[in-house]
Amino acid sequence: MPMSDRAAQFAPFAALTGYDSAIRETGRLTDEKIELDEEALTALDMKFQLLMKAIDEEPEASVTYFKPDQRKDGGAYLTETGKIGKIDEYQRLVIMRSGVRIPMDDILQIDFDRSAEIERRDDESVGE
Repeated sequence: MPMSDRAAQFAPFAALTGYDSAIRETGRLTDEKIELDEEALTALDMKFQLLMKAIDEEPEASVTYFKPDQRKDGGAYLTETGKIGKIDEYQRLVIMRSGVRIPMDDILQIDFDRSAEIERRDDESVGE
């Protein structure tokens, strides 16, 4: 028997094609979406208002949001940092200058230069 035929005899064989990828997919971890309480939603709404007032200045912000997984329940939290290009209230989207479109309902947190104003106001209202 020629050496090449003999080597083929001992080549690895996967009886269940796709089984390895199915196992990897099952083992892949996802996060559950965090539901914000009323207080956190109010603070986030104030940040949206500030962003809309400053939108002409194209403020730089870090937006942490939930991106649902396409294959299984859950998803992942991502943070996009850059200039905010537009806030579309009708479609409820924050559109970054980079082209990333973030659904407003999936946003967990927004940090930008003017967000310190909100935190100061919240601290002052708590002290009253």
